[in-house]
Amino acid sequence: MKIDEKLLLKIGTLSEALPYMREFAGDTFVIKYGGSAMGNEQLAQDFAEDIVLLKQVGINPIVVHGGGPQIGKMLEKLKIHSEFIDGLRVTDKATVEIVEMVLCGSINKQIVTEINMAGGLAVGLSGKDGGLIKAKKLQKTHRKTDSNIEKILDLGFVGEPVHINPDILTVFEESHVIPVIAPIGVSDRGETYNINADSVAGAIAGALAARKLIMLTDVPGVLNKKGDLIGKLSVSEAKRLIKSGVIKGGMIPKVETCLSALDKNVEAAHILDGRIPHVLLLEIFTEGGAGTMLSTRNGD
Repeated sequence: MKIDEKLLLKIGTLSEALPYMREFAGDTFVIKYGGSAMGNEQLAQDFAEDIVLLKQVGINPIVVHGGGPQIGKMLEKLKIHSEFIDGLRVTDKATVEIVEMVLCGSINKQIVTEINMAGGLAVGLSGKDGGLIKAKKLQKTHRKTDSNIEKILDLGFVGEPVHINPDILTVFEESHVIPVIAPIGVSDRGETYNINADSVAGAIAGALAARKLIMLTDVPGVLNKKGDLIGKLSVSEAKRLIKSGVIKGGMIPKVETCLSALDKNVEAAHILDGRIPHVLLLEIFTEGGAGTMLSTRNGD
């Protein structure tokens, strides 16, 4: 009897994945979900299936999602003008209400539904639930190139996490529930803040000392001067590449978020291309992996 080659390939893949399933069973992975993967129906389905599989094999996935494009579309629909400064949306009182509505409402519940449809048991949360994310106003400065004068920017209700309450999330570790978190925080005065999803994912990973922080992006990972993917980076190498300008633009805050998480006992941080089908499984369960991995074990 001739055995189907495709079947043999599937069996080989499962065999390769088994050691990683054993190694990561019981560990917490914080996964930032955003970019093109959220806007593509098939990629969204692939992501949901991957998250359910992780939970099924004993890993505890925590999903933190963004939603910039969806927020922009809703603001445009409601004829509310918004502007960006250094890549951050200026968020006034009217805008933050729309941001909260979109992130905690339609986007969060859509992701929860997709995971549940894939066979999981997902629950949507925001930083307001259980005092999960305490936030403060983001203080950001901008230096004018002509005069070299620094100016403090007022971004309105854009915040940064200052404290994560891990208790509400550790409860889920011993259950079948998969938390899906919208990046909305609340200040001590009860003010609502829109927070960058990368920052929230990094802060949660650090607070839980998660095994992995995984960030899905719209690029292959960290690239070298020639534009080739760097598979592994140590902390010192990453800092050197930022200083030398090889890591630049929007990749800088992503790498800095990873470095901050590693400093808080997260074992490894990954920057993956969310446009690749099942990229989570490729990274976690195959020897070759995918994207860029930052780790203190890579030479530091």
